[in-house]
Amino acid sequence: MSRTLDTRPARDGFRMPAEFEPHDGCWLLWPERTDNWRLGAKPAQAAFVQVAAAIAASEPVTVGVSQRQYANARSALPPAVRVVELSSNDCWMRDVGPTFVVDARGRRRGVDWRFNAWGGLEGGLYWPWDLDDAVAQKVCEIEGADRYRAPCVLEGGAIHADGQGTLLTTEECLLNPNRNPGLTREEIERLLADHLGIETVIWLGRGVYRDETDGHVDNLACFAAPGVVCLTWTDDRSDPQYEISRDAHERLASARDARGRRFEIHKLVQPGPLYMTDEEAAGVDHVDGTEPRRGGNRLAGSYVNFYVANRHVVMPLLDRKRDARAAAVLKRAFPKREVVGVPAREILLGGGNIHCITQQVPRPRELRSGRAAPRRRR
Repeated sequence: MSRTLDTRPARDGFRMPAEFEPHDGCWLLWPERTDNWRLGAKPAQAAFVQVAAAIAASEPVTVGVSQRQYANARSALPPAVRVVELSSNDCWMRDVGPTFVVDARGRRRGVDWRFNAWGGLEGGLYWPWDLDDAVAQKVCEIEGADRYRAPCVLEGGAIHADGQGTLLTTEECLLNPNRNPGLTREEIERLLADHLGIETVIWLGRGVYRDETDGHVDNLACFAAPGVVCLTWTDDRSDPQYEISRDAHERLASARDARGRRFEIHKLVQPGPLYMTDEEAAGVDHVDGTEPRRGGNRLAGSYVNFYVANRHVVMPLLDRKRDARAAAVLKRAFPKREVVGVPAREILLGGGNIHCITQQVPRPRELRSGRAAPRRRR
């Protein structure tokens, strides 16, 4: 049973754990929109299957699928992956799913942010988005987690936490007037503190160049450990990404986390730059009211958009010239995990990558007695 609570998580003793803390599982949604995914979404579905299989080697995986695609997804996905019927407008589980929070008593609850398709009627990517806005509640019901319905618009890809009171985000996204136009920076920080147990917010400037989410931080920078950050990078001064990444590096270098630590920064070279081909664009259906995909459009490719599973780091393979270099950096940042690469251009063509399509279910731990809460079985 899942209850909707009218209190605030931090006041109830809950915090957002880091992605590198233990998980009980991971959620994805199944792609099928033909106005976003080319060739009837078949290439994207194949990529999602590979991502799900890679994560399932570390932890249980659940994929939410529409009724009309259920049989197709069930036959394509590995038997160990749980498939549930779940309606959605698209498949960005990071942004529409719940942000799970935990407490020292071994409990897990979900924060259900309001969703408006990355900007609503003032720059959003599609309409309607009502099914997406209902996903978090349904996931909480299935997981048996009580839910907090947050009073603000926020996507999971817009935030990244270290589990010890520090959060990364970007001004480009959270201060965008198409999200919460009536809220100041200070009011947004208070909402983050109230809902995630955050003490310190590190504000970066812009996100990755041409990121259609208005600069989600999970495509730019993320925590690999407390005090350790991975940052997308280029040494090409003529590339628009250079100034964005340099500014982020300067802000991180001058900042302190909630425990007073300086940041160790791992620079992850960007792939490419990468561009959509005419053939790829031609495979996407054009629908009135949505921005058409066009050949020659620059893609917001980033190796930072990876998923940290219990025993693996599942990273996108995007550029044969730079994949190995990025994997080596990730191995240094995550020395106790195996780095696994998955071909992910098809996900990038849809506007995001591996981190964007996943949402972890953290494992609550009883801290006072030292006993871990029971794990969910496959």
